[in-house]
Amino acid sequence: MDQTRIIIAIDGYSSTGKSTVAKQLAKRLNYIYVDTGAMYRAVTLYAMRKGYIISTNLNKEALINDLDSIVVSFEINTATGLGEVLLNGTNVENEIRGLDVASHVSQIAAIPEVRRKLVDLQQRMGKDKGIVMDGRDIGTVVFPDAELKLFMTATAKDRAERRYKELLESGEEVSYEDVLKNVVDRDHLDSTRKDSPLKKADDAITIDNSNLTLEDQFDQILALANKTILNTQ
Repeated sequence: MDQTRIIIAIDGYSSTGKSTVAKQLAKRLNYIYVDTGAMYRAVTLYAMRKGYIISTNLNKEALINDLDSIVVSFEINTATGLGEVLLNGTNVENEIRGLDVASHVSQIAAIPEVRRKLVDLQQRMGKDKGIVMDGRDIGTVVFPDAELKLFMTATAKDRAERRYKELLESGEEVSYEDVLKNVVDRDHLDSTRKDSPLKKADDAITIDNSNLTLEDQFDQILALANKTILNTQ
């Protein structure tokens, strides 16, 4: 194994731009990028399609019994060079990004059986290193020995504004108030769930991007990555 290739774990709150910077970093380093949030969103979409989620009610037992029917994988978009998520062989990248899926994903991610299934898959994806993975528990549970751990945060207001603009640009009709409520609710659910709650790993570096430009943020994180790679040689 090439010891100069490392695992980069990026955790943090929703809508902090984890996926954006992780994609940029993977592309620059020629690493594999894995969006774990997309994996949980895919399972959420499956549960919605099967009727396991109706309004605020979740039939947890039915979903658990059906987990073997769910296959989550990635394919490379030849136009962008980035991975997109597949649910049972069908590309659902666009469908999983809406506010409806986002409103339910935290409760799906809190199910231990779902987490075990996806964490096992994530760990197998990173066995050869050279990977950038973002999510909620990458540095604490999935890859506790990752060479570089980052924890991204920003104010709820800043994150809601970013998410609101993204949804409008994608054609969704949403209100800012609903998006802000979703951000706050997800923070609470992610941080208080019993299984693998969102928390900063002791050795993670905090990146507060409330007042950082995307360019400044990327430059700061790239410098940390290059320094870590150099120190592992």
